[in-house]
Amino acid sequence: MRQSHLFTKTQKSAPKDEVAKNAQLLIRAGFVHKEMAGVYAYLPLGLRVLDRVKQVVREEMDALGSQELIMTSLQRKELWARTDRWSDKKVDIWFKSELKAGGDVGLAWSHEEPIGDMMRAYISSYKDLPTCVYQFQTKLRNEMRAKSGIMRGREFVMKDAYSFAAGEEDHDKMYEGMKQAYMKVFKRLGIGDDTFVTFASGGAFTQFSHEFQTVCEAGEDVCYINREKGIAINQEVMNDDTLKELKVKKSDLEEVKTAEVGNIFNFGRQKAEDIGLTYKDETGASIPVWMGSYGIGVTRLIGVLAEKFGTSDGMLWPRSVSPFQAHLVSLAGGNRDLIAEADRIYDLLKENGIDTLYDDRDVRAGEKFADADLIGIPMRLVVSEKTVAAGSVEVTNRDNGASQLIPESQLIERVR
Repeated sequence: MRQSHLFTKTQKSAPKDEVAKNAQLLIRAGFVHKEMAGVYAYLPLGLRVLDRVKQVVREEMDALGSQELIMTSLQRKELWARTDRWSDKKVDIWFKSELKAGGDVGLAWSHEEPIGDMMRAYISSYKDLPTCVYQFQTKLRNEMRAKSGIMRGREFVMKDAYSFAAGEEDHDKMYEGMKQAYMKVFKRLGIGDDTFVTFASGGAFTQFSHEFQTVCEAGEDVCYINREKGIAINQEVMNDDTLKELKVKKSDLEEVKTAEVGNIFNFGRQKAEDIGLTYKDETGASIPVWMGSYGIGVTRLIGVLAEKFGTSDGMLWPRSVSPFQAHLVSLAGGNRDLIAEADRIYDLLKENGIDTLYDDRDVRAGEKFADADLIGIPMRLVVSEKTVAAGSVEVTNRDNGASQLIPESQLIERVR
C-alpha cells in the first residue's frame, strides 16, 4: 500500500474526551475511529492488525481440531428465558429490541444458549462426540460505563469456542488443550511471559472459571503473582484457603494490575440440560452433553498490546500482528531519480511477497519518521541519496534500534 493512498491521516493529539492510552495511540495513528463511548470503527491499518490477531487465534484453534463457524447476532427471547438469563436482573448488559412482526429479540452479548440449541440438530449419539466449534463474532454489551478505550467497549470482537463431550474425561482433555492453546496464542503475540492462568469467579456464566490475566497498568483487575512458580490468584478469590491449596504465602506474591484477555468455563451437564441438548449412549439412554465455553477478547488484545508496547511516540507492534512486514520510507525530496529508485525497491518487495507500507508522500523527512514511529511497523527501510550512492537500503530493526546499510542483493532475505 502506498501511504499517499491512505484516506486516514495521523494526528498530533487524540480527542480531549479520550483518556485511555491505547485509544489515544490508535486514534492518532489512524488505526481506529471513535464513534461514541465504547464503540470504535477499525480503519484499514487497524483492520489489518485485527485480522492478524484473528489469524494467530484461528491457527491455534484449528490445531486443536476445532471447527470455525459464525452465529447470528439476533437471539430469541424464549431460548434465554428457558435458562433464566433473559431477565435484566440476571444479565444486566442486554441490548434488546422488538420485531415489527411481533416478539422480542436480544443482540448477542454471548452465544452459549444459541450455539448449544443449534447443536441439538447435529448431536444425537455418543458417536457424534466429542466436538468443538468456534467463531469470531461481534458482541454487544450495554455496559453502564464504557472505559479503558478498546479494552472495554459496548461493541467488540470476541473469539468464542464451545466444546461438547460425552463425559468429564473427554471434556477435561479439551479444556486442558484449550488452556495450552491460549498460552501459545499469547506467546505468539509477545505477551506470554506476562500472562497467567488464574482461578476466578464465573460471574454470569458459571460458578467458577479460569481467567487469562496479562500484567498491564491499564487493567481493571488485581492479581497476586509469583513469576518463579507461575502462580496467579485473582483478588476476588484471594483468601487463606486458596493460599493453602497453592502452597504459597501472601508475602511470596506480587500485587499487580492486570487485564483479562481470555477466560474458560466448565458448564458440566447443567447448561445442556437447561437447553435440552442430549445424546444417546451405548445403552440408548438419553444423557445431557458435557459443555465448555472458551473466550478470547480479540479487540481487547489489541488494546492490551497498545498499552504494553506503546510509548508517547507511538506503537511498536509485535511482528506477528504488525499491519505490514516493512515500512519503506522514501526521502526523495522531489528528486525524480530518487523517486524512481524508491518505486523500484517497492516493486521488488511486492514481487517477493513482502507486505509493505510505502511512504511515497511529498512531505518533510521529519514528518515521515514521526508518522512511522506512530504507526509502529517493526522494520523500517529507508531510500535516500546516501543509500542509493551506496547501492543499498538502510534497514532499521525498531525492536533494538539497530540500523544497517544492506545491499539490494541481500534485502529480501534480510527482510524475511
